[in-house]
Amino acid sequence: MLTEIPYDRRAAVRYARRWAYRRNPNYYNFDDLGGDCTNFASQCIYAGCGVMNFTPTFGWYYIDVNNRAPAWTGVEFLYNFLTSNESVGPFAVETTPEEMELGDIIQPGDSTGDFYHSLVVVGIRRGRIYVAAHSYDAYYRPLDSYPAATFRYLHILGARKDTAQS
Repeated sequence: MLTEIPYDRRAAVRYARRWAYRRNPNYYNFDDLGGDCTNFASQCIYAGCGVMNFTPTFGWYYIDVNNRAPAWTGVEFLYNFLTSNESVGPFAVETTPEEMELGDIIQPGDSTGDFYHSLVVVGIRRGRIYVAAHSYDAYYRPLDSYPAATFRYLHILGARKDTAQS
């Protein structure tokens, strides 16, 4: 039986603050393999929900560098998982900048609509969004300092866990 649980936004932001300029040794550093941004975003989301989805190929999980879902480290795969997940793990909707909250995810894209980075919202002041990221390590960087052609805003609604396995 699936039960919805709240997303702990403060825990996600605490994690982002702790690891924005460092690498958690429990996770592989993908900087030399295309970037660590979505790996870091997934770690932050996991800190806020504590639930992974171990569905092969289409889930969202990390066991080790060789045993992880594409959604854990891939920009498009994370988007697809969060916006279509109806099972265990976090779920989100694509929304507007005005709907962003702490711990949400923003993905910059180019003029052709290819999204290439994942950012974690760590602050909002007077309507201005601040983010944390890996690959180009940052904490409390203004979103408007990114030279992207477009942005995709993912508001995490919560997570689901399987209470039959708890």
